[in-house]
Amino acid sequence: MSKKTPLHDIHTELGASFTDFAGWSMPLRYSSELAEHHAVRKTAGIFDLTHMGEIELTGPEAGRALDYALVGQASKIGIGRARYSMLVHENGGVLDDLIVYRLAETKYLVVANASNAQVVCSALRDRIDGFAAAIHDACDEWALIAVQGPNSAAILAGLVDVDVPSLKYYAIDPAQLAGYEVLLARTGYTGEDGFEIYVRPQDASAIWQTISTTGAGHGLIPCGLACRDTLRLEAGMPLYGHELTVRTTPFEADLGRVVVFGKPGGFVGEAALTARLALGTSRVLVGLTLTGRRAPRTGYPVLDPDNGKQIGEITSGALSPSIGHPVAMAYLPVNRSEPGTKVMADIRGARAEATVVPLPFYRGRS
Repeated sequence: MSKKTPLHDIHTELGASFTDFAGWSMPLRYSSELAEHHAVRKTAGIFDLTHMGEIELTGPEAGRALDYALVGQASKIGIGRARYSMLVHENGGVLDDLIVYRLAETKYLVVANASNAQVVCSALRDRIDGFAAAIHDACDEWALIAVQGPNSAAILAGLVDVDVPSLKYYAIDPAQLAGYEVLLARTGYTGEDGFEIYVRPQDASAIWQTISTTGAGHGLIPCGLACRDTLRLEAGMPLYGHELTVRTTPFEADLGRVVVFGKPGGFVGEAALTARLALGTSRVLVGLTLTGRRAPRTGYPVLDPDNGKQIGEITSGALSPSIGHPVAMAYLPVNRSEPGTKVMADIRGARAEATVVPLPFYRGRS
């Protein structure tokens, strides 16, 4: 049976349809995923993201331990700031992409994808062995509410005791929201300005209701995972299991910038990634815009238009609500990845013309 978040009853009352995601019963949509998508682009939306996995690391060597465990350099993150990073296998394949928050000098919060939370927790536990650091699986101790969209700052400004406009992108602050202690982070996964609010599960319903009541006057509506997927696709943000897998290195996903070589003590996967960097990648993640109205989906082949042979594969695709035509991300050979390159997408036997374009498809205010 799927796990339920502390907001499940509220979602039911709001008429949500549910889907199982990584063992959680999560709201897929409330009424119209198109309306929810446009609300985040134009006003604001509120999401329940409690399925994400929170892992806490503490101790005098917690930063160094994360430096060794992840491809980034957590010890260089300023207190109250966050950084996107990855956990990779010893062979360089991506085990998960995650956000690392530095909450204090010796305290970090790692937020993993729902489907990988236990993989990340287990790997970190193994990799920090020998460091003066402790790990704590805090997945059941946090609920996560996101408020995303251009009106999100205005909605929260009147509810929290911190200066919302001055909170930088990828920063986090302890705050009081309607009398409840929360962690307020200016982060998100939609391509818009927005906030992620870490709350205690017992406070989640009251906080959701407070934000919803205040946000209604700003156009805020509840949003499900369906529109979250089209929002992140338009923003060119990778999704684990689609653009990122253990068979993918950060370089192929055009995320080599998050890998920090030469850290004292190295990191797990460094030798493999060094070799892959020297060798170069044979394929790379690209954006595609397509003709017609049919949406390409994950796994659909990308074809050479001259001979019809498969040269790549769609990783994510949809009819973009903001742009008005189909878009996709796909892995293609490096020599076919230049913007303007023409290819074909096989959509259930029908072929659609596609053009390689730079990512993201949509650039919001984040």
